[in-house]
Amino acid sequence: MTGPLEGLRVLDLTTMISGGFATVLLADFGAEVVSVEHPEHEDPVRTWEPREDGSSVWWKNLGRNKRHVTLDLSTDRGAELARELAADVDVVVENFRPGTLERWGLGPDRLREDNEELVVVRISGFGQDGPYADRPGFGTIAESVATFTHQNGYPEEGPLLSPLPLADLSAGMFAALSAMYAVYERDVGGSGEGQVIDVSLYEPLFRLLTGDVEGYDAMGHVPGRTGNVSPNAAPRNLYETADGYVALSASTQRIFENTMAAIGRPDLVEDERFATNEARVEHREQLDEIIEAWTSRRTREEALATMRAHDVVVGPIYDMSDVFEDDHFEARENLRAVDDPDLGTVRTNAPVPEFSRTPGRVERLGGDHGEHTAEVFRELGLGEAELRALREADVI
Repeated sequence: MTGPLEGLRVLDLTTMISGGFATVLLADFGAEVVSVEHPEHEDPVRTWEPREDGSSVWWKNLGRNKRHVTLDLSTDRGAELARELAADVDVVVENFRPGTLERWGLGPDRLREDNEELVVVRISGFGQDGPYADRPGFGTIAESVATFTHQNGYPEEGPLLSPLPLADLSAGMFAALSAMYAVYERDVGGSGEGQVIDVSLYEPLFRLLTGDVEGYDAMGHVPGRTGNVSPNAAPRNLYETADGYVALSASTQRIFENTMAAIGRPDLVEDERFATNEARVEHREQLDEIIEAWTSRRTREEALATMRAHDVVVGPIYDMSDVFEDDHFEARENLRAVDDPDLGTVRTNAPVPEFSRTPGRVERLGGDHGEHTAEVFRELGLGEAELRALREADVI
């Protein structure tokens, strides 16, 4: 692997989405990641649909660029081997319920006895302390506690869960980011010491809800559901065409003026109902009706072409088949082809973002359960007889 993180070594003791996403972000940019699973109980993501011949594409994506080993951390010998692995890495990422690693003799204090430079990133539902720390937590609950679910949906309907594991993915991003903060402080800041990072599932998503805390504390404002419109800008919505929909956002005065020119209504720029963004927000329903009366008489492509000619910020609503046919996605190489023993040659997400000198790479997709176990433990000095004994004892 090459990339800006080449030389960074990571031990991944996680299951499911949050931890796997954190470590794949690091692996995509050159970090050497060893992913540990239980010998008998595979990561549940391996069974997620859709699957091709038993191979989950979720796992193929989250497990890519990593080496996969099996190890029962709850056994004495398994914990001992985990400590040996952790002694020679920069970062350990784990997402067990708080207290689990300590019970196995693998808590951060114990791991850092053998490696004071070690950064330990701990992901859990509600964090390592506080009254909810012992509760089990998945992203669905985190999204709800973080107030996202309350805000998601239409005002006349009930709250909606996200179709994505949004809390898990945002926690994974914050976990990867925080790991690099700590490595920077250790190596560039000059402390030479690692530290422990506490990432909950709900706090990263809560942090993304910019202004909501201040709004409630200062004025008692509780954000509600707004559907496809924005409480801060208009027009901003999805507009029906003769054969589909277009997405449009005119959050600045210039783009609003361009939009009105595109639909043949430049007179509305001076209309007191729409003269300012504040006025447009107040009268958004009338404005949306005017825009949709124009879009509904045109095909999606006709509406897009006319609006783009007037420099309107507008776009189609893609599904995945559209992405695979799009020239811009192709030019940006957003889809990278990789050979996989189960799927054949298959395209996957490109690493994001793009680096000018040290770009990320996708060398391989997620591998088989325990595929690299022997290879990794041989590097610790284990011989074939001991590997065989560990297998017979169900330690690996």
